[in-house]
Amino acid sequence: MTARLDRQIAFLSEADRLKSVLRASRLHDASRFENSAEHSWHVMLYALVLADQAGPEVHIDRVLKMLLLHDLVEIDAGDNPIHGAVDHAAMAEAEAAAADRIFGLLPPDQEAAFRALWEEFETAQTPDAIFAKSIDRVQTPIGNLENGGGSWIDYSVSFTQLDARVGVPIRRGAPGLWDWLLPKLESFFTKS
Repeated sequence: MTARLDRQIAFLSEADRLKSVLRASRLHDASRFENSAEHSWHVMLYALVLADQAGPEVHIDRVLKMLLLHDLVEIDAGDNPIHGAVDHAAMAEAEAAAADRIFGLLPPDQEAAFRALWEEFETAQTPDAIFAKSIDRVQTPIGNLENGGGSWIDYSVSFTQLDARVGVPIRRGAPGLWDWLLPKLESFFTKS
């Protein structure tokens, strides 16, 4: 029992480091950059509130677990902004190594379960993961609309880029949410 608790507490202590990983996106009031722990909490809240946007085959409890765990790898790999210039192969390799290390802190049963949820989210092939990915993608555009453009301005993002990188996964997992968001995005990019 003590060894199991030692491993669980070691994992939880390590997870605290996610609070120090800054993202490229700003808070809605634009006062500062969001950290990855705040992002994870916020996208979980999005999933809970917007659960009615999911298909009937989606299990929100699993979606919440995926969103809670999905960015823990950023403790080692850092945040790679969706609109930044990123070597995707190198990023995937760094994130997999981070997943090995971070989830490896846990007792074996939890390591396997958490790692499987993380991998499911990354591949986005199941209904739960597809919805989780769409929710992960929708949070930042809503924030950027609230704060006057945020990372879109910082990265010179065009509507075409936004549609390809963000619109596709949102349409795939939450088409009604995309239908609501699209006119707001078009309005913003038309004025810019």
